Amino acid sequence: MAGKVSDYILERLRDWGVDHVFAYPGDGINGLLAAWGRADDNPRFVQARHEEMAAFEAVGYAKFSGRLGVCAATSGPGAIHLLNGLYDAKLDHVPVVAIVGQTNRSAMGGSYQQEVDLASLYKDVAGAFCETVNVPEQLPNVLDRAIRTAYTRRTVTAIIVPADVQELDYTPPTHAFKMVPSSLGVSESLPVPGDGDIDRAAEVLNAGEETAILIGQGAKAAAAEVQEVADLLGAGVAKALLGKDVLTDDLPYVTGSIGLLGTRPSYEMMHDCDTLLVIGSSFPYAQFLPEFGQARAVQIDADPGMVGLRYPFEVNLVGDSRETLRKLLPRLKKNKNHKWRKTVESNVSRWREVMERRAAVEADPVNPEYVVQALDAQVPHDAIVSADSGSAANWYARHLRMRGSMRGSLSGTLATMGPGVPYAIGAKFAHPERPAIALVGDGAMQMNGLAELITAAKYWRDWSDPRLVVAVFNNQDLNQVTWEMRAMSGAPQFVESQALPDVRYADVAVSFGLLGSRVEEPGQVADAWRAALAADRPYVIDFRTDPAVPPIPPHATWDQIEAAAAAVVQGDPDRASMVRQGFKAKVQEFLPGGSKSGKE
Repeated sequence: MAGKVSDYILERLRDWGVDHVFAYPGDGINGLLAAWGRADDNPRFVQARHEEMAAFEAVGYAKFSGRLGVCAATSGPGAIHLLNGLYDAKLDHVPVVAIVGQTNRSAMGGSYQQEVDLASLYKDVAGAFCETVNVPEQLPNVLDRAIRTAYTRRTVTAIIVPADVQELDYTPPTHAFKMVPSSLGVSESLPVPGDGDIDRAAEVLNAGEETAILIGQGAKAAAAEVQEVADLLGAGVAKALLGKDVLTDDLPYVTGSIGLLGTRPSYEMMHDCDTLLVIGSSFPYAQFLPEFGQARAVQIDADPGMVGLRYPFEVNLVGDSRETLRKLLPRLKKNKNHKWRKTVESNVSRWREVMERRAAVEADPVNPEYVVQALDAQVPHDAIVSADSGSAANWYARHLRMRGSMRGSLSGTLATMGPGVPYAIGAKFAHPERPAIALVGDGAMQMNGLAELITAAKYWRDWSDPRLVVAVFNNQDLNQVTWEMRAMSGAPQFVESQALPDVRYADVAVSFGLLGSRVEEPGQVADAWRAALAADRPYVIDFRTDPAVPPIPPHATWDQIEAAAAAVVQGDPDRASMVRQGFKAKVQEFLPGGSKSGKE
C-alpha cells in the first residue's frame, strides 16, 4: 500500500489501467510530482508545453484509444488553462479525468496566491462529478467514482487535491460510520430498447422507400450492422464529422460528411428522402436534415438526454447502437425500390468527380483542396488523422476518404482552435505503431501548434513508428472567419483582425530537430507528402495556400454566391481573387462528367 496520498493516487490510477497522464508541472502538485519520481514515472507523465495542450492530448488519446484520458495541472492558473480542452471533451462525449492541485487547506479563504474557487470553476465542465479531497480516507472512493463516471457517462470529471493533502500519510477508509469504501472496475453496460419500441421503429423504416441514414461517433462499434441495415433498406449513409471514420468511403452509397462542411450528395439525400434513421449522432444543424414533415424518422442513441433533439422523430430508441441494430435487423424488410440507391450512388460518383476538378483548379500559389486530394492518394490505410478548426476542416471533411483502419477526428461540438497538433500527439501515445497526420491552419499553428512541436521533438524517439506529419495551410489569413464574414454578414475582410504574419513553419520544426519543407508550387505537393510519409521523425509541411479558394457549402446556389460577391466586391481587399476562385470552384459542378479541366 502507498505511503502518502500522492503515492496512492498514482497507485490507484495504475490499478485502473491508466498508463499515461498528460500534464504540466507546478507547485500546486509538487506532492504528486514527487510521487511520480518514487513510482519510476508510472503512469507516464507526458509533459505538454501548456495545460490546455495537456487536456487536448488527453482528449486525443481517449478518442483514438477508446480508453480513459487523464490530465493533471497545478492550482490556480494551471487548472484554469485545462478548461478549454476539458470542454472539448465534455461536448464531444469523451471520457477524461482532470486531477488538479489547490492551495493548502490552511490558506483557503485567505486570498492566498493562486487560490481560485476550483469547485465553482469546474462545476459546469465537470458537472457529472467534481470533488475536493480533504482527508486521505476520501480515497479511493473519490478517484474511483471520477473514473467510473467518466467512463460510463462519457464525460469529464475532476478531482481537486490541496497541496498539503497530497503530502499526508495515506490511511484507507475503515469499516465505520461515515466512511465510504470503494472498489475497482466497471462492467460494460449496453442498453437495448424494448420489443414494442423496436417494432414501432421497424414499422416506420419498412414503410419508407427513399431512406437516408445519418451516423455519428456513437455508431463506431456498429459499422457492420449499419451496412446491413443500409443494404436492407436500400439507403444512403451520410456521416456527421465525428462519425467520419465509422464507415469506409469506399462504399458507393456513403455520401460523406453533412452540414456546412459537408458534401452535395449528403445534402441532396436529406433534401429528397422520405425516411430518416439517425444512429449515434447529435448533429446540430437542423437545416441540413429533411424538411419538418417531409420524412418519418427514427433515432438511436445510448444517451437518453440526446434523443428527440434536432428533428421531430417518430420513434426515439434509447440503446447501444450495435445491440439495438442487431435487435432491429430481423424485423426489417428488403426494400425493392432500387432506384433510390442508384440515385444516391450516382450523386456520390458525380461529387467525387467534382472534388477532383475543384482540386485541379489553379490557385495562387497552391489550391488547399489539392493539398488534401494529394494526401488522399497517398495516405496510409492505418493512419490517424486530426484536423483543426477552420477552413482546413472543410478540406478534411470533403477530400479525405476513410479507408482500411484509418481513424480521424476533430473538435466537433466546441469547434475550438488548437487541438490539431495535440490530438495527433495524444494519438501517438495511444497507438505509437501507427502514423499520425494533423491538418492545421496557420492561425491554429501560431496559436499553439508551434510550441507543441517541442513536445513531439521530446518524445518521438519513443514511438515505434516515428511518423507524425503536420500539414500547415499557410494562407496568412484566419480564413474560415473571413469567409463567414463574407457569406453570413455580407462584410468584406477586416484585415486588422484577419491577416496573419508569414511564418517559416518548416524551418521552426527543423530548429527543433524535426524535419520539414515549404511548398510554394502545386508541382511540389505530392512529393512533399511522399517525403513526409517516408520520414524517420515528425515532419512539418508548410503549404503556401490561396486564401481566396472558397469553402463553398453544399447547398450554395448561384444566386447566393453572386449575392456574397456583390456584398464585398466594393470593399474586400482580395475581391478579384475571391470572385474568380469562387466562380471557378462552383462551375466544376456544372461541367460535363468527363471533363477534368479547371483552368480558365
